[in-house]
Amino acid sequence: MGQILSDEGDQDEAINCLIDALRWDPKNGWALLMMGNIFAKFKDDIPTAMKYYDQALLANVRDFISLTNIGYLLLQENSLEKAKKYFNEALKINPNFPNVHFGLGMIAEKENDIYRAFEATVEAIKLNKNKDILYENSVRRAFDFAKNIVESEPNRQLFIEYRHQLEFAGGTEIDIVEDTAIPTAAKIEFAENYDRPKHTVKYKPKYPAIEHLIMHELVHLAFVIDARKAGLNQLFIANQQHKTAFIKKIEPILQKFQKMGISADRIANYSDRIFNGLNLQIYNTPIDLFIEDFLYQTYPALRPAQFLSLNALIQEGLKATTDKKTLELSPKEVLSKSKIYTLVIALQYKALFGIDFIKDFQASTAELKQAQSFYEEYLQYKTDKEPAEEYELIMNWAEDLQLNQNFELVDELQYRSKRLDFDNLLDAIEKDPYDLDSNDPYKQREMEKFQKSQANIKLNSAVMMYMAEALKHFAEMPQEAIQKVAFEIATQGTQGFSTEKADYRISSISGKTFSGYHILAYYYVSWALAMPEMLSQLQLPYDEEYKMALSIHKPSNQ
Repeated sequence: MGQILSDEGDQDEAINCLIDALRWDPKNGWALLMMGNIFAKFKDDIPTAMKYYDQALLANVRDFISLTNIGYLLLQENSLEKAKKYFNEALKINPNFPNVHFGLGMIAEKENDIYRAFEATVEAIKLNKNKDILYENSVRRAFDFAKNIVESEPNRQLFIEYRHQLEFAGGTEIDIVEDTAIPTAAKIEFAENYDRPKHTVKYKPKYPAIEHLIMHELVHLAFVIDARKAGLNQLFIANQQHKTAFIKKIEPILQKFQKMGISADRIANYSDRIFNGLNLQIYNTPIDLFIEDFLYQTYPALRPAQFLSLNALIQEGLKATTDKKTLELSPKEVLSKSKIYTLVIALQYKALFGIDFIKDFQASTAELKQAQSFYEEYLQYKTDKEPAEEYELIMNWAEDLQLNQNFELVDELQYRSKRLDFDNLLDAIEKDPYDLDSNDPYKQREMEKFQKSQANIKLNSAVMMYMAEALKHFAEMPQEAIQKVAFEIATQGTQGFSTEKADYRISSISGKTFSGYHILAYYYVSWALAMPEMLSQLQLPYDEEYKMALSIHKPSNQ
């Protein structure tokens, strides 16, 4: 009754009821505790409150709640050392009581130890299972402390020293530069991939706690250095064939855009963004988990920056997977898989800092279950991680989500040993962008085999009919548009065409799937119409088929 009356605001009647309770049982610890609370909070009578608290402790020597309340009273009186003593006694009895950690955070703040205040407050968040007022206050104060630390003590020296360590370990210098044009908050460009003498870490300055972003990318490099030393490093490769297969999967949404009147260029740009964005998640998410754990365990001073930075990135992921407009304009399957990857990061953030964003993602049971499964698999690897093991998770998770057709993981040493010298490659591309004059022995042998196989066919009727179809398709098109198609097919042709394949696509000709002979016919006709002087360089043995196709459908410009 005393508690009810106190909650209703009638403190005097509450005291009367509690006194009656104590007459029945002078050692009623809860009644003594409530009396102390009323005199402290509502009567502003700290000496009387302390008497009741002392009696409450005598009644229950393991009463950590009373100890905590006494600590708060002493804190209000600015008796910091005494308050700390009571909080620490409460902590011994119950180290998982969030109120104690919150109180210790308040003491640290008064002592101008903002970092310790942040750590204690985060611990209060992690231990608070209820989204109550204490939780909300803890979250608010943790953000305040973190911002204060990052703004007043930017940890730039940390990444400067770490950069020097990696330059020594890897034998390559590292540049760190601002770049507002990069698609992500930060990225590292490995020297070997860009034919540069230095690695380059790029970051967007608008993001909070950029020192965390820079350290994150440097740890990424550290993992690569470790993997290289073990001879196990792998490269994540995504080429046009991977993109073509991906675009085929999202064709329904692209057709929807076409019906909406959206231009082909905008649709192509959209497809590129979706493909590249998903691949970034496929590659980075497993690696990022190891990186963030490494930073958390190895560099405690970086935690406030990590706290802010990861929160900002999760908020981006949350918006990208729950925004109504995004939901309307994105393939559901792709969006679901993207959400799973972001959920994994959110699960780690909850484990590290206690803040739970999981419900905000509005994930299905299957999505949440898959994300938890991935996170548990990561935890198994984390305990005794070896160099390059992160690549196993990349492939495992991609296979589970049926995304392994988006890319290849290749052995770096083998890949680079087969790669052409970069300068010569650039020069070759500049001189012959469509590989028409290729001296590659393998490609020459394949072309010779192909021409011999076609020589046995007196007239390829399939190619002839496809050519007639192509002539009809190009009949009303301007020369520039035909040339665009010709260049696109030629670009695909640098990888070779197979007459047995039946799912080629040309972005300039939407909604159409081409077989091997079908695309070869369009290849020949587009060059015959747009650039006839270069037709012979294609080495396609279809001159007779083209003559027959012309007799069926003669274009208006001939």
